[in-house]
Amino acid sequence: MRVGMLLNYAGGFREVADEAVELERAGVDLIAVPEAYSFDAVSQLGYLAARTERMTLMSGILQLYTRTPTLTAMTAAGLDFVSDGRFELGIGASGPQVVEGFHGVRYDAPVARTAELIEVCRQVWRREPVIHQGRHYRIPLPADEGTGLGKPLKLINHPVRASIPITVAALGPKSVEQTAEIADGWLPMFFHPERAQEVWGEALAAGRARRSGDLAPLDVFASPALAITDRPELQAAALAAVKPQLALYVGGMGAKGKNFYNDLIASYGFAAEAERIQELFLAGRREEAVQAVPDELVRAISLIGSAGEVAERVAAFAGAGVTTLTVTPLARDSGERVALMTGLRRIVG
Repeated sequence: MRVGMLLNYAGGFREVADEAVELERAGVDLIAVPEAYSFDAVSQLGYLAARTERMTLMSGILQLYTRTPTLTAMTAAGLDFVSDGRFELGIGASGPQVVEGFHGVRYDAPVARTAELIEVCRQVWRREPVIHQGRHYRIPLPADEGTGLGKPLKLINHPVRASIPITVAALGPKSVEQTAEIADGWLPMFFHPERAQEVWGEALAAGRARRSGDLAPLDVFASPALAITDRPELQAAALAAVKPQLALYVGGMGAKGKNFYNDLIASYGFAAEAERIQELFLAGRREEAVQAVPDELVRAISLIGSAGEVAERVAAFAGAGVTTLTVTPLARDSGERVALMTGLRRIVG
């Protein structure tokens, strides 16, 4: 199992790079850089590529609506070049609040757009003239939609690799099924090891049944919070630290009936709790929404506890098919984060 870390949205480039050097020495395999509506991930990844030598660098995630498929492919090839073949492309649809609210782009057909983007990326990396006439992307642009001067072009540079790993952030059944069929990795959110099979098992099996033999087995990610401590008061503080994010996603990422994360938590057996969190959050009672997040849920999706308890949870994630952990260490400073990641590396082995 690979051990990785998800960077904080608010992290400074230089501080993060210094920390990444220490994490690499500690045996951490991967750093994933998020984007959302923070600083762009690409500039940070390029900076990290210059400061590290061994660890994998991953976008976690580039939003598919904010870049054309060819620009996504060019960016991935460029990051793979400056990192000497250490880049993994993490992509995802994000959600309508970010895509429409921050970028002003219509949020539509995420599953179909993802498939087309992956097809174009792989065509670009093989240095083929890009010809793609899909429902959502047409390359070159047909003459009746533009000047008529567009022609098929191939990437000028020779990529380090003709096939850069692509991991897709996916939650819904159709998206997960497609990911299991065509992507290299799958990045779900709020992964619950004991409920994952019940929620996603059918979709994963259907996608894997159609998976090409040219692809390696699907790399399954999980991104739990991490706190390794024997002290009950610190465990309680760690549980409390996770709850605001859960309340935000379950309660505030979308409207009633249109919140992917609320639906997911409900499918884990917390339907009443998810409904209550959303009700409080949308009413502006955010602190109460945070308090309504049950400890049982936080423990299930996190790595919080003594070294022995964390080892048991790591085994549960592995038993549920997880092959890469990209954790969020709950720490006050860089030294604590490095210590936590070192501890996790020892536990995983």
